[in-house]
Amino acid sequence: MSDTVSKVETDREILQEAQSQGPAATLRAWVRLSGPGWLQSAITLGGGSLSGALFMGILGGYSLLWLQLVAIICGVVMLSAISYVTLSTGKRPFRQINAHINPVLGWGWIIATVAANMIFLMPQFGLCYAALNKNLAPGLVGDSLTDKAVVSLLLLIAGGVLVYMNSRPGLATKIFDWLLKGMIGVIVICFFGVVVKLGLSGEAFSWSEVFSGFIPDFSAATTPTGDLDEIASTVEEPYRSFWTTRIVSDQRAAMIGAAATAVGINMTFLLPYSMLARGWDKTFRGLARFDLSTGMAIPYILVTSCVVIASAAAFHGKVDEAFLSNSPATMKTSPVYGGAEKLLAARVLMNEDSLQVPEEYLKEATNEAGEVNKAELASMLLKAQYEPLLQGMADLPENEKRLAASLVKRSEFLLSESLAPLLGDNMARWVFGVGIFGMGFSTIIILMMINGYAFTEMLNTKPNGVAHVIGCLVAGLSGASWFIVWDGPAKTWLAILVSSFAVMFLPIAYVTFFMMMNSKKILGENKPTGTSWLVWNVLMVIAVVGAIAAAVVSITDKVTSAGTPFAQKAVVLTVVIGYLILFVGGFFFRSGVDDDPVDA
Repeated sequence: MSDTVSKVETDREILQEAQSQGPAATLRAWVRLSGPGWLQSAITLGGGSLSGALFMGILGGYSLLWLQLVAIICGVVMLSAISYVTLSTGKRPFRQINAHINPVLGWGWIIATVAANMIFLMPQFGLCYAALNKNLAPGLVGDSLTDKAVVSLLLLIAGGVLVYMNSRPGLATKIFDWLLKGMIGVIVICFFGVVVKLGLSGEAFSWSEVFSGFIPDFSAATTPTGDLDEIASTVEEPYRSFWTTRIVSDQRAAMIGAAATAVGINMTFLLPYSMLARGWDKTFRGLARFDLSTGMAIPYILVTSCVVIASAAAFHGKVDEAFLSNSPATMKTSPVYGGAEKLLAARVLMNEDSLQVPEEYLKEATNEAGEVNKAELASMLLKAQYEPLLQGMADLPENEKRLAASLVKRSEFLLSESLAPLLGDNMARWVFGVGIFGMGFSTIIILMMINGYAFTEMLNTKPNGVAHVIGCLVAGLSGASWFIVWDGPAKTWLAILVSSFAVMFLPIAYVTFFMMMNSKKILGENKPTGTSWLVWNVLMVIAVVGAIAAAVVSITDKVTSAGTPFAQKAVVLTVVIGYLILFVGGFFFRSGVDDDPVDA
């Protein structure tokens, strides 16, 4: 503890001396002392950010580049607010929320964080394994369960060692910071280098299109964007509506996904505890805002924007020759056919009478109300390889096939293959392999760390103790079981349950931080006033409204979608309604007294 206190005092002296010397010296000191923002960067640059950015580039081209920019700015605003409250009071937010805001909110915040950590660690382990299996060591890492188990165990051990290093004061913490910043730097360089290479080729894209894509265009929630808008306009009705409905639905999902992956619920939990663990206080408030802007926002914007640009250049509005073939057999050889066949079948079944569908299939797909379930009928006919349906799919016009291909969610590893002509096979494979592995592994480290903080808080014990170790191990073991749980039938249920709860809880967390920033009981004389109060509130209101809008659209889409099973709709509604009822009731059970006997 004395080492930590000594380091904090040294850092405080560095900051105070730099501030007395002017802005340039202060900036140098901020760069030298930054840390928690890089932890945020390591978690936000994970598999979710990668897959979301990849699909946004395929779907909207460069027109959706503004999404990540807006999402991360809103996230930085709210994280800056919680950092201001934490550093002003020096107290752990969980106890403050329970005492002065709402205990249901406090416990919901921490439980949602633990659940998100344990479940979303699984795809990060899977992403690292895939990077080794497909890109970095394809001859060494195979597809067997043994290979997956060994790789997962090694990742767990390596992640545990780095988490331990972060918990030790002095040189171990510095080494951890250097390693983490190094991993983030490698990720940024890898993806930024790919875009520079594409730009220098002179044929892949125009920079004017890229820069215009950073201008917010909220029409993406209601109309197709990019080249798909132009392609869809060439399709005759009623088929145009069929495609535009699906394109807009996926664009809304991309907008929600950008908000969810830019700042997740567990990120709001990590920041205050990582700052308190370093001994930061009021003196470090300016450093905290700088740290979030440079350590989290800039790397996130660079990496996700580069992925969008690269995927847009490679895939947006484009399709391979095999997919355009009028031969069903040839069409099946296309790498996007598997992801598009159900969509194409649904389009062909708009004219089911012309297919002369056998009566037994129609009867089996007809519900009690006498309506034919087109999705179920399409699945049955595809499974039976019904020739008229397959030929109808192959005979669809080129413009409709291009739209279908742009709606296929593709593996991130296809992007490295598309860049082989520019970088060479080996370089393309290694560049993306290193970047993707770094994304997954850095997120593994941070999610384990967050779970340690969460367990420490739930048990109200001292940081870096037994509870912290148990929390880290529980999360790590959960993630390492990915090849058993995440790749199995439970994946859909786990994803929809946690994502529904997290997307609902994020705006409530934002509202909480808004209330804390305006609470005299919590902040006392540190409560912002005058122009500062106005600026904080305007920015926070924008972030809160955005989070609420994303949550409403996400939940509405889930419960109204014809493709969502009734049981999953029931789960979403139960979680949403049940928690909101508890949330309202929680305002009547505030103690008004901080239960924080443990020194943070």
